Formats: sequence, structure tokens, C-alpha cells
Amino acid sequence: MLQPATDQTNATPAPAKDIMLSVDNIEVVYNEYVLVLRGLSLEVERGAITALLGANGAGKSTTLKAISGLLKTEDGEVTRGSISYDGEIITHQEPDQRVRNGIFQIMEGRRIIQDMSVIENLKLGAFTRKDKGVKDDLELVFSYFPRLKERNGLAGYLSGGEQQMLAIGRAMMARPKLILMDEPSMGLSPLLVKEVFGIIKKLNRDFGVTILLVEQNAAMALSCAKHGYIMENGKIVLDGTAEELRENEDIKEFYLGGSGERKSFKNIKSFKRRKRWL
Repeated sequence: MLQPATDQTNATPAPAKDIMLSVDNIEVVYNEYVLVLRGLSLEVERGAITALLGANGAGKSTTLKAISGLLKTEDGEVTRGSISYDGEIITHQEPDQRVRNGIFQIMEGRRIIQDMSVIENLKLGAFTRKDKGVKDDLELVFSYFPRLKERNGLAGYLSGGEQQMLAIGRAMMARPKLILMDEPSMGLSPLLVKEVFGIIKKLNRDFGVTILLVEQNAAMALSCAKHGYIMENGKIVLDGTAEELRENEDIKEFYLGGSGERKSFKNIKSFKRRKRWL
């Protein structure tokens, strides 16, 4: 919480949170010597949208790749700490097994296969499935994104907004329990950003999909999230409910356009960094 806890001796205890994902004090190193995450800890509540905010280079995308298991593709490794998903330690589990267990990452920049069709891209999201419901799920995706049903050519010819919709649809095809979403607003017009975030909220509301959302558009992210974390230099430096973060004066100044100039929390004398990495 942003404020110190008050004495609640006679208060009714709050119900325990159902934590789906727990990242505990992890360090991530690239190429055996570049330290990127420095003792990072966070929790994601089941069925909720959690926002992870911070400037470029803070380590947000690396955090998602540590959870999805994609660090190996970039010579990265979790060298300390643990990652738990649904009560199981998955710190060093293979990426394909994490997908089978319900974790799916939507990469920054969409990463669709441009020389494949829309249908082929969507079916790619279901590659770990063995059930017979793929066709029904394709129709479900098209009900969410009717524009995609009209696109018969290669995915590379889609607009930026349509490519983002395709990336979300591909994730839906995996029937995920947890979606790791990296910068869904990148490169989109304000109107499309609003549309995409509307889809994100609808996906969470209709299917109860848990979402960990990395986003630089802090105002939009906090408008749909239940809880949020602020990252700086590979560490979590602040967290709280979305409402608390929206009302926090430092957050307003640095991330919500209060001053027009982004500074560092290290320069705020009143700010006491949570030393999660110790």
C-alpha cells in the first residue's frame, strides 16, 4: 500500500487474495554478466488486471519474459529468486510447458507472422491444444474482432490496430489463464488505443482471464487495472491499488502528465523505496 497501515485491531480482516502468480526476489542476467532485474517481487491476483508501469529500460519486458520463459531466446537467465504460478514453481520450466499450463505472452510490437494469413496466425495460437474446440474458438475470436474475419490476405497487410487485435486473438486461441501483455498501445492512434483497451477489459470481464499488463500509457493502464506496480532500474519501487496510484502526487507528476517532465523517484526526499531486493 502507498500509506503505512493504520491500527486495525478491531477491524474485520480483509479476505485473503487468490494469488495466481508470485514473483519472489528474482534477479535476471543477460549474457552471464549484465544484471537487469535486481531483486524484483510482485504478485498478480487471479481474475484481475495488474499493471506494471515504468520508463523505457526499467526492465518491464524482461519481467514478462522471465515469467513466460522466453529469456533463453535472448541469452537471459533467472539467477536468483523464484516464480510461482498456481502454486507451482516454474522458474526454470520450459516455455512450451508454461503455455500448456495457461500462460501466454503477447509480445511488444505484436510479433505476428506477416507472411501467413489471419487464420494461420490464429491457429498458431492453438498449437499446444489437442481438443476439438479450435473451430469454435476461431468463431469466438471473430465475434470479438469482426474486422479480422473480413481480412483474407496476409497478416502483414493489416493495419497496426488490426495486427494488435490479431495478436490478442491469437492469445485467446490458446485458452490462457494468464496473459502477459507487453505495450498493447504501442504505435496506435488514440482512438485505436481506446478500442484495444476496451477489448482488454471485456476479455477480462467475460472470461475471467488474469492479465499482467506492461504499458507506458499509465493513465489508460490504471483505468482498467485493479493493482499497479512502478518499476525503476530493475526494481519495484512503489505499488498500490490503481486508485491509490492515480491519486498519488508523484505518480501524477511522473506518469500522468502532471509536470511534463519525467524525473526519478530517487530525487523525492519523501519517497522511501521498498527494498524488496534485500
